[in-house]
Amino acid sequence: MRTYRELFRTPEFLPFFTTVSVQVAAQTATGLALGTLVYASTGSPLLSALAMFGPSLAQVAGALTLLSAADRLPPRATLTGLALLFALGTGVQAVPGLPLWAAFAVLLGLGVASSLGGGVRYGLLNEILPQRGFLLGRSVLNMSVGTMQIVGFAVGGVLVTALSARGTLLVGAALYVVAAALARFGLTARPPRSTGRASVGETWRTNALLWSSAPRRSVYLALWVPNGLVVGCESLYIAYAPGHAGLLFACGALGMLTGDALVGRFVPGRWRARLGSPLRLLLAAPYLVFALNPGLPVAVVAVVLASVGFSASLLLQERLMALTSQELSGHALGLSSSGMLAMQGVGAAVAGSVAQLTSPATGMAAVAALSLAVTVALAPGLRVGRGREAAGRLHEEGSPRSTESKETTTS
Repeated sequence: MRTYRELFRTPEFLPFFTTVSVQVAAQTATGLALGTLVYASTGSPLLSALAMFGPSLAQVAGALTLLSAADRLPPRATLTGLALLFALGTGVQAVPGLPLWAAFAVLLGLGVASSLGGGVRYGLLNEILPQRGFLLGRSVLNMSVGTMQIVGFAVGGVLVTALSARGTLLVGAALYVVAAALARFGLTARPPRSTGRASVGETWRTNALLWSSAPRRSVYLALWVPNGLVVGCESLYIAYAPGHAGLLFACGALGMLTGDALVGRFVPGRWRARLGSPLRLLLAAPYLVFALNPGLPVAVVAVVLASVGFSASLLLQERLMALTSQELSGHALGLSSSGMLAMQGVGAAVAGSVAQLTSPATGMAAVAALSLAVTVALAPGLRVGRGREAAGRLHEEGSPRSTESKETTTS
């Protein structure tokens, strides 16, 4: 599968794509609104960064407790329920006079739930599409994320001005309800991919299995750490340029969209392994220019270039699927998503702390330098061919409790 026409002719992909797109639009607009609300009331770059990206830290708790359910729950019902949960939580955050601690408590609760949603969502994508279509489908979803972020940040900025931050949160809650309706009426009712009871113990056992080989560990770390640190740079946009943060976020989304389109659709397979390292370096290198406290035009160019590097994640996710059996695909992708988002929360906390002690520009440059150092350190473990033995071992082992798991077919 190499064309967008083939992709969108695949049954269920269009409603799946639309559901994800609406949820991203809701998340983007509400994140900007909440970050603006917190910064206006506290004046703190750290709290503003955590308001936008701090829920990602809670993904750690979800990854350690809930992920075994990602392959053991019916996908349609789970995605519908989670969208309604986010609508409720976002509505609560819009309540006037809500204490700051309560707003953050809601954020953390939604972050825990997100870890399950990522596993269910991308495990379902792996069922909807044939194996050769996963990279193209994932790239199109990433492109949708980029587009919806451009629209979400642009429209969100207008809504914050026209309706206030709390009014924008209510609009986001309504969008989550729309996403729930799209999931419920657009997707087919499918059985879980695996049988057996979900539990904390099962989550830990499967996490240990997925973590058990060096090639998979290298892929996971490369997906999580450099990406998360660069998102720490993004979390300081509001503090760096309060009047133009929406523009910087939109330009970052544009760069991500461009990179995903090029890698997902036009880069042939023989070039993908060669492009992995340069793209991972591109992800952080442009942010070093912020050490010079550049003006808005230079900052925009740096943000667009760096965001093209996010497409390296596509290549790493494709490699992860090559190392993972079908029955564990949801759990493996959920662990990838949760770890990535958790590290984004860590990156926001680190960048915000440095900015609190120095300046937003210094925080962005320092975290970018750290991201580059981690990328270089992980490079030896990502050399082509390192994962073949691990792939065979995982396919032989299957689930850590094979009597309770089986691969299910799509309906």
